[in-house]
Formats: sequence, structure tokens, C-alpha cells
Amino acid sequence: MPQSSNLLLAELTKKIVEFRDRREWAPFHNAKDLAAGLAIEAAELQEISLWKKSSDLHETVTEKRTHISEEMADITWYLLLLCHELNIDLVAAVESKLAKNAKKYPADQVRGSSKKYSEYT
Repeated sequence: MPQSSNLLLAELTKKIVEFRDRREWAPFHNAKDLAAGLAIEAAELQEISLWKKSSDLHETVTEKRTHISEEMADITWYLLLLCHELNIDLVAAVESKLAKNAKKYPADQVRGSSKKYSEYT
């Protein structure tokens, strides 16, 4: 990933931490609670399309675009705070996981399939 991506995440994290610290919320932001908050926000994003037919998803996304973007922002907020608290470089973690998944899911073997890596020979 380009260096600018790492800088952008660092800047966002700094803004989020400053926002939190001005409100003295750091004592509430332990790894356990941040992970729970992340899962809750992800569920709120999922809830937007709950019980919708696949054919209705485009309309739902169009109608609820602002709500979707706000839930995505909340997810990012919690994820960056969790990375901050655990001292995890998110860009490095994603790059490492991409390399690992490239080995588990070779493109020439898995193209067009949704099978789990353990189902391939």
C-alpha cells in the first residue's frame, strides 16, 4: 500500500484519539469493549439490509446511503481505536493477511469459487 495510506490512517487515528481524549473516554476504551463496539457497529450495518431480497438491495443502498456511510464510519472509528490500543499497524496487518491469503487461495485454483481453502486439493 502506498505510504500515503499509512499516513491517512495515522491522521484519522490521531483525530479520533484526540476527540476521545478531550471527552475523557479513554478509561472506557479497553480492547474488550472496543472489539464489542466494533461487532455491534458491524451488526448495525448488516441490519440495514436484513430481510431485504437480493433484488431490493440496490434500492436499499440508494435510499440508505447516508446511514450506511455513517455505520461504516463507526466501524472504522472502533477499528482504528482498537489498533491504537493494541499497537497494531493496520496497513501492515492487511498486507500480511493478503500475502497469507494469496497462498491459501491461489487464483488459478479458486477463481469463481466460494469454497473454503480447506476444500481445495
